[in-house]
Amino acid sequence: MDDQVKNAPVSIESDVGVGVDVDDIAVSADTGGRKPFGITQKVILGTALTWSLFQIWIASPLPYMVDIDWLRFNGNQTRSIHLAFAIFLVFLSFPRSIKSPRSYVPVTDWIVAAVAAFCAAYYFLDYEAISERVGAPSTQDIVVACIGVPLLLEAARRSLGPALVVIAVLFLLYSFYGNYMPELIEHKGYSLSQVVNHQWVTTEGVFGVALGVSTDFVFLFVLFGALLEKAGAGNYFIKLAFSLLGHYKGGPAKAAVVASGLTGVISGSSIANVVTTGTFTMPMMKRVGFSAEKAGAVEVASSVNGQIMPPVMGAAAFLMVEYVGVSYIEVITHAFLPALISYIALVYIVHLEALKHNMNGLPRRPNSQSFIRKISGFLLGFLGFSGMAVAVYYGMGWIKPMAGDYSGWIIAGLISITYVLLVRYSTFFPKIEMDDPNKPIDELPAPGPIFKAGLHFLLPVIVLIWCLMVERLSPGLSAFWGSTLLIFIIVTHRPLDAYFREHQNVIPELIAGILDLRDGLITGARNMASISIATATAGIIVGAVSQTSIGSVLADVVEVLSFGNLALMLILVAFLCLILGMGLPTTANYIVVSSLLANVIVELGAQNGLIVPLISVHLFVFYYGLMADVTPPVGLASFAAAAISGGNPIKTGIIAFAYSMRTAILPFIFIYNTDLLLIDVGWLEGISIFIIATIAMLAFTAGTQGFFITHSNKLESTLLLLAAFSLLRPGFWVDQVVDHYNQVPATQIMATLETIEPDTTIRLRVLGEDDVGDPRQFMAVIKLPQGDSVDSRLEKSGLQFFHTDQGLEVDVVEIGSPAAQAGLDAFQLIESMEVPNDQPPKQLIYIPALGLILFIIMLQRRRKRGQDNGAHSIPAVS
Repeated sequence: MDDQVKNAPVSIESDVGVGVDVDDIAVSADTGGRKPFGITQKVILGTALTWSLFQIWIASPLPYMVDIDWLRFNGNQTRSIHLAFAIFLVFLSFPRSIKSPRSYVPVTDWIVAAVAAFCAAYYFLDYEAISERVGAPSTQDIVVACIGVPLLLEAARRSLGPALVVIAVLFLLYSFYGNYMPELIEHKGYSLSQVVNHQWVTTEGVFGVALGVSTDFVFLFVLFGALLEKAGAGNYFIKLAFSLLGHYKGGPAKAAVVASGLTGVISGSSIANVVTTGTFTMPMMKRVGFSAEKAGAVEVASSVNGQIMPPVMGAAAFLMVEYVGVSYIEVITHAFLPALISYIALVYIVHLEALKHNMNGLPRRPNSQSFIRKISGFLLGFLGFSGMAVAVYYGMGWIKPMAGDYSGWIIAGLISITYVLLVRYSTFFPKIEMDDPNKPIDELPAPGPIFKAGLHFLLPVIVLIWCLMVERLSPGLSAFWGSTLLIFIIVTHRPLDAYFREHQNVIPELIAGILDLRDGLITGARNMASISIATATAGIIVGAVSQTSIGSVLADVVEVLSFGNLALMLILVAFLCLILGMGLPTTANYIVVSSLLANVIVELGAQNGLIVPLISVHLFVFYYGLMADVTPPVGLASFAAAAISGGNPIKTGIIAFAYSMRTAILPFIFIYNTDLLLIDVGWLEGISIFIIATIAMLAFTAGTQGFFITHSNKLESTLLLLAAFSLLRPGFWVDQVVDHYNQVPATQIMATLETIEPDTTIRLRVLGEDDVGDPRQFMAVIKLPQGDSVDSRLEKSGLQFFHTDQGLEVDVVEIGSPAAQAGLDAFQLIESMEVPNDQPPKQLIYIPALGLILFIIMLQRRRKRGQDNGAHSIPAVS
C-alpha cells in the first residue's frame, strides 16, 4: 500500500447520507480541532516532538549515567516542565470557540500560550527560591498563580469541555468562602495567599501526585500506544479479531469486542478507542443486521470496558498505586478478573442479540482441516509457546549472573535477533493491509496467516509485560524499554520487510520508517496534552479536598441522605460518581471520584461493620466514574460512536448503558465479596472463582437480556438473576442461616480473648472522636498473633486496654502497630467485639444455584426443540 492511500482520511457514510470524517472526530477529541499550516504547524509539531524526546530522556537511565547537572531533573521540576509543554500545545491546538479560526492561530492565543507556559514552568525556573520559602509565598508567587490557575482552567475548558472546569471552580470557591457555607459543610475559609500557596506553590494541588503520575508513567504509556498504532498493531488486532470471530453469529460485533479489548489494553481514552476500532467494526456490524444504534452501543460498551482492562486501565492503574499505597502488580492482579469477566459477558450479550434476531456472520473460506488436527495444532502451539517461555525465563536467570554488566547488551541483542527472525517469517505471508470498511467482504481471511504475519507486533507488548510482571521494574521504566523496542521496530520494519521480500527500494523505506517514528512521537505528545491538563486541573480538586477536609464532610452528607443504610449509601455513591464523571476523561474522572468519594465508602462502611479493602473501594468509584462515558445525556463515547454509525446518540447511549449493566453490578459484588479481586486467594481457588463468576455473569446477562436458549419469560429471567446473585454473593445466604460473627459485650471481651485461637481476626466496635472532635463510631479489625497470654497477644498487636467505669478503654497504642493501622487510639471506648462463627462452606450455595441454571436450560431446550420442529411450543413455567 502506498503512503498516499495509507494516510488518507477515512470517511464513513452514515445512514442519513452525511459523510463523517473519522479523523476529524479523533483530532477534535485528542489533539484539537485546529489545523494550521506553515510556520505555526512546524512550531506545534516541533513542540510535540521535543516534549516526547524530553519524556523519553527523563524516563531512561541516561540522566543517571551522565555527569551533567543541567540534564538531571527531580520529580517536582519535571512536573513543571511537563505541564508547560502541555498547556502551550493546548492553547495552540484547541480553538477558543466554534467561531474561532481553524487554519491559523490568532495572536492572542500565541500570547496566552506563552504566558501560560511561563506560569507552568515557573515552578522549575524559580525552584530553588520556592523551596526556601515553603509556606510563605511571595508577591511574585501570588501573581504567577493568579494568572496560571485561570489559564489552566481555560486550557481545560478548551480541551476537555466545561464539566471539569465547573467542578474545579466550585471547589476553589468552597476553599475561599467556606465560612459562608451551611453548617454541615462549613469551614473557616482561606485567604488568597493560603489558597495560592496550597494550589500552585506546593505539591498539594496542581503540581501534586496526579500530575506526577502523568509525568512519570502516563505519558510513556500513551506514547507506547501511539507508537504501537503507528507501527500497524492496531490494524493487526482488528484484522486478527475479525478473522477469528467474524464468521460466527453476530461475528463483527464479537470481533469489535475483542479488538476494542486489545486496543484498550494500550489506549488511555475510550473515545479514541471508539474511533480507532469503530471505524471498521460498526459498518460491518450493520452489514450483518445490527441497527446503527446497537452497533454503536456495542462499540461504546467494549471501548469503555477497555479502560478497566489492565495493564493501563486508562492510566488509572498508576494513580491507584499512589492513592491506595500498593504495588503496581497488586493493582493489575486485583483488577484483571472483573475486567475479563465483563468482556466475556459482553461477547455473550452480542451472541444473544445475534440469536434473537437470527443474524449470521461474515462469509469465511472453508477450512479443510479436521477437528483432531485443529486441536493437535493448538496444543502443539501452546506447548511450544510454554516451552519457549520457560526457556526465556531461566535463560534470563543464567545470563544476568554470568554476563554481569554486559547482560543488558546481550539481552538487547537476543531481542533484536528474535525481531529480525519474526519479520523474516512474516514475509512468507501476505502483508497486512488497511481495509476499506465500506467495501463488501467476499470472504474473511484465514486467521493463521494474519496471526503469523504480525507476530513482531506482539514483541514490544511481551517486553512491556515481562518488565512489569517478571523483572518488577517501575511502570515508567517498563514503558521506556517497550517504547525503545517500538522505536527500533518502526524505523527498521519497512526496510527489513522490503529486503526480505527482495524489493530494491530499501533506502526510501528506511526514510519512510524514520518519518513514521517522527509522526508517532508527535501523535503521542499531542494525545497526551489534554490528559496532562486533566490531571493538573483535577489536582485543584484534590488540593481543595486536602485543604478543607471536604472528604469527611461529604461522608456526613452521604450518611444523612442514605439514612445510615449501607446498600443505599453505595447506590448514592455510585450515582454521585456518574454525575461527577460526566464529560471527564478517564484519568481526571478517577482523580475526582476517588479523592471525593473513596473515603466516604471506607468511613461509612467501617461505621456499619463493613471493612472493605481500599483497592475494592477505589475500583468501585473508578468503575462508576467510567460509566459516565456511556450514560446519557452526556456520554461522550456514545456521541462519537453515533457520529460514525449514523445512529441517534441518545438512543445509542441508552442501549450502551443497558449492555453495560454487567459492568455496573461488579463493583457492588466485589465490595461484599472481595474474592472476585483475588485478595488472599490461591491459584486453585482463583481458577474456581473465575469459572463460577463467569457462569454467574453469563446467567445475569441472560436474565437482563430476556433470552437464554430461547426467549425467557419474567419468571425465568428472575430465576437466572437469583442464581447469578447466589453464585456471586454466596455468603449472603450463609449469613441468613448462621451469623458470620458472634457479638461479645464489652464486659466479656477479656474472658473471650482467652479462648480465641491464635491468628484469629477480631472486630472491635469503637467509640471515639473524628479529626474535628465530633463523636465517631467505627469498626476496627485486628488479627491477634500467638502469645503466652491475652496481654502478650494484645501487646504484640501494639494495644493495651484499661478498665474504667464506662467500660473497656484503649490505654496505649504503639505507633505503626497493627492496632494503630486499624484506627485505634488512646482514650477510645470499646463497645463490643465480634468473633468469627463457624459457618458451613459458602461454596455449598453453588449447588442449588447451578442446579437452577441447569433446570432453566433443560426447560428452554425443550421449548426450543418444539419451536424448531414446528410443533406446539411447550409453555414456560409461570
